[in-house]
Amino acid sequence: MSSGISHLPATASAEETSAALAADGAVIVDELVSPEVMDAVADELAPFVSATATGPDDFSGHNTRRTGGLIARSPTSHGLILAPLVLDTVAAVLAHATNHQLHLTQLISIGPGEPAQPLHRDQWAFDFFTFPAGYEVQCNTIWALTDFTEENGATRVIPGSHLADHSPEYGAELESVPAEMSAGSVLVWHGSLWHGGGANRTDGRRTGIAMNYCAGYIRQQENQQLGVPVERARRFEPRLRELCGYGIYMGLIGHIDKRDPADVVLGRADHPRDADMVWDAS
Repeated sequence: MSSGISHLPATASAEETSAALAADGAVIVDELVSPEVMDAVADELAPFVSATATGPDDFSGHNTRRTGGLIARSPTSHGLILAPLVLDTVAAVLAHATNHQLHLTQLISIGPGEPAQPLHRDQWAFDFFTFPAGYEVQCNTIWALTDFTEENGATRVIPGSHLADHSPEYGAELESVPAEMSAGSVLVWHGSLWHGGGANRTDGRRTGIAMNYCAGYIRQQENQQLGVPVERARRFEPRLRELCGYGIYMGLIGHIDKRDPADVVLGRADHPRDADMVWDAS
């Protein structure tokens, strides 16, 4: 296993990020967007974050706020979701799937005094199914809204753990390294990689924007169709709408009377019931 996390410049190619992910299961792209972009996201989300309760358990974090529904709440966040280098990297990681979609959008703000989160694999969400080593069903990102340092709770990862053919005991004490990065940088990692939020030993909050993606045949962790008002989804560019799940996988999965959900949302379908469907959804 590698001893650290590779850092690549914003000018890196998807081939370079994919190679780092294949080797270590995680990679950081430094300053992919400007701090001003992240400040705009923070301003848009501020009222929602202040209304978010802290977590109910050790895993969620008793002094950690997790605010979802970012697509509907932060227009600026769309640029993070659609960042070309990120999407190209995700496409490479999930190349075995016909397409991919958004799995989760969430602001994660770790407060002062929060202990480290137990290390885990995000793909456990799929009923703890044991996927073959090297077979990925999701690819995750977390964008630094504030600087990530070891002291303030930077995400901790175990490089190379995505290649393990078994999982260590949950909560075990394992060697991990902090994903330290400046605001506007992004950590990308495999859904099979062991990781967790770090302990915040400062008097400030460590805040990141998680944008996770999954194979198109997997159910999304966050329900984007209900989380994004239909009238707003109608105004999205096609790629963002597809990532939200308004599409059909392999021409079969997710259809409405054999029609593309995007056609129904946009009012392009001509089935007798379609007018009612659009009206009800609005």
